[in-house]
Amino acid sequence: MYQDACRWGLTLQTYVQLTMLDQHTRPQTLPVRLMERSIHSARYVFVENLYRSGKMPEVDYVVLSEWFDWIVRNIDVSIDLIVYLRTTPETCYQRLKMRCREEEKVIPLEYLDAIHHLYEEWLIKGSLFPVAAPVLGTLRATEDEPSLLAQRLS
Repeated sequence: MYQDACRWGLTLQTYVQLTMLDQHTRPQTLPVRLMERSIHSARYVFVENLYRSGKMPEVDYVVLSEWFDWIVRNIDVSIDLIVYLRTTPETCYQRLKMRCREEEKVIPLEYLDAIHHLYEEWLIKGSLFPVAAPVLGTLRATEDEPSLLAQRLS
């Protein structure tokens, strides 16, 4: 996908929207459902980034947006709270490199910058799209994982 976003953007984001819809509507067996991402972040950050970067034609963008709008109007995909783990694109890039996932080796820092900017516009400034739930005071996630864990446990 990252090597040819123009070709695979619609395919991937259609699949992401489907899997996110499945996660949102799956019967809940515990009092809390924690999701790494939601159908909202898929639309407002990742689809938006593909379109703004010129890697998704307007017709594909409109189709995905219309599907998203229909889902939001007709299916309960509401969320109660957003926890934003705020960090720098540079920190994300270093963590990405440490993971050594083959499919992520081609992701440039500029891509992470663009994603970061959209998250900031959406969740911090509230100027991009409506925020679907309260944003829990943003958690600084720039430190390494052991430091973050120690900080949260103290």
